[in-house]
Amino acid sequence: MLVFPWQLKRSGILGMNRRNTRYISRYNPRHLYPLVDNKLKTKLLAQQAGIASPGLIGVVRSQHDVTQLAQKLEGVEGFAIKPAKGSGGKGILVLTQQSDGFAKNSGQLLSLNELQRHTSNILAGLYSLGGTPDIAIIEELIEFDPQLARYSFEGVPDIRVIVCRGYPVMAMMRLSTRRSDGKANLHQGAVGVGLDIATGRPLKAVQQGMPVSHHPDTGCSIAELQLPDWSELLRQAARCYDVTGLGYLGTDMVLDKRTGPMLLELNARPGLAIQVANGCGLLPRLQRIDRLSEADVALPANERVARSQQWFGLT
Repeated sequence: MLVFPWQLKRSGILGMNRRNTRYISRYNPRHLYPLVDNKLKTKLLAQQAGIASPGLIGVVRSQHDVTQLAQKLEGVEGFAIKPAKGSGGKGILVLTQQSDGFAKNSGQLLSLNELQRHTSNILAGLYSLGGTPDIAIIEELIEFDPQLARYSFEGVPDIRVIVCRGYPVMAMMRLSTRRSDGKANLHQGAVGVGLDIATGRPLKAVQQGMPVSHHPDTGCSIAELQLPDWSELLRQAARCYDVTGLGYLGTDMVLDKRTGPMLLELNARPGLAIQVANGCGLLPRLQRIDRLSEADVALPANERVARSQQWFGLT
């Protein structure tokens, strides 16, 4: 369907150029980018600030470390291995250790040699931003809340929250599907569910731009989706501004059944598809945050969250 520029403007849709010049360039000093472009730095920063994140099992920095993978993983039943500087879920493997290899959620087995080859590719920069040399992070598996199991296919559903100057302004949940190969990546076919900032309740769901009412693989009604610990999740997302100094952030969170909300990673250049999932534009919300004083921005995270829930709640 053809959409005219004036229609996008009337809907308050934030475009890429305006996002880049008005928000990313204005609020995100470039010297702070390494804090979020490197997942290991993000994790260590979050841990220092008391923001929960998946436990760190080990780091692979060299080819010598690759040859020691079996020893690093001895006694580890399940783990995720990922590039520190990767994006879009590329290069991430979620595996459980079996007697005859390492099993993906799909049941496909990898041998130790195949895992070592994948790790070597990570170090070579095959999955990193700009193709630069990288390191591999090995993390503990997330045990996501059982209430959400019906809304995922072979993957962990995550929640993206856009935070501007410490205020959560829009959120969506990404549900992995068979089409997305178990990854919570909208471009690969995951379902994006717009979430009400006030309550965390679902507003709308889309898969590759088309509305959906049920998960395409499990058949569960998305309208029945309920997220526990919603206000705490928003508070943790809001605190990411305080610990990074970046004023325009995409925070990717998960709900672990043991610890509650956990930070997966941060993005200094968050995408714009969240507007499609919510059925509304970011711009009016961001413009409200633009007008806030420095005193408003300096408020504690829980007070900023309460304001956001009051201003941007839709149900």
